Amino acid sequence: MALSTMERADAFPHILKNWRTKRRMSQLDLALASGVSQRHVSFLESGRAKPSRTMILQLSETLEVPLRERNDWLTAGGFAPVFRARPLDDPQMALVMNAVKVMLANAEPYPAVAIDRAWNIRLANAPFEMMGAMLGNDLWARIGGAERNLMRLFFHPNGIKPYVKNWSLVGPLLWHRAQRETEALGGHEMKAVLAELAQHQDAETLWAAEDAALVPVLPLEMEKDGLKISLFTVIATFGTAQDVTADELRIESLFPADAATEQLFRSMPKG
Repeated sequence: MALSTMERADAFPHILKNWRTKRRMSQLDLALASGVSQRHVSFLESGRAKPSRTMILQLSETLEVPLRERNDWLTAGGFAPVFRARPLDDPQMALVMNAVKVMLANAEPYPAVAIDRAWNIRLANAPFEMMGAMLGNDLWARIGGAERNLMRLFFHPNGIKPYVKNWSLVGPLLWHRAQRETEALGGHEMKAVLAELAQHQDAETLWAAEDAALVPVLPLEMEKDGLKISLFTVIATFGTAQDVTADELRIESLFPADAATEQLFRSMPKG
């Protein structure tokens, strides 16, 4: 539903102040970083000045606002959104999809997956699918949801928590990472996922984490039916995305954290 003139006048100052606060910047910090006077930033936040389209794009770029939310800024300021959210099968997304497929293929024989900002799986390579099958062919059906979602995979009551041997370390860190990303990216979709799953978590997962600072990278250690796997994650994103879908897409590549896991994946059948 389109915002009325009055609603837009109220919305933009709130949005600007909210994102500036989220980025822990003062009005002076934002003014210096964006090349805008502090007086004008103050007037924009108080509603005494109306933003131009250029000003909205300038300030949202400085505050590293995700493209989806930049569209919201433009709408609140009375302008049409400029960033499209193309589906992955759109012909104009072919270059993006080719890059994703190359990265997933190059990760083999190790698992890799492309996910959106709500941690929904958009594309996965064969080793990732085989690892999922090791944990149960009915795994995704058990945890439900319209999408295959990594947060549900870990935190749903029927998920993989029983197989994670170092859950007291990994669980809280994953939960807090999702919370930080939601706050930083303004992800309403992930907020809904977290709200759904929070009721199933204990206090230790939600609020505490053991000291894991003695290792350079914390591995995910899993064991099921005597099979042990230890992996750590490397994340890649598009650095110059101008489409909402591409901006929200990232590749999570899983690498062996020990020799036994490396040998396991290297010995898996190809294809």
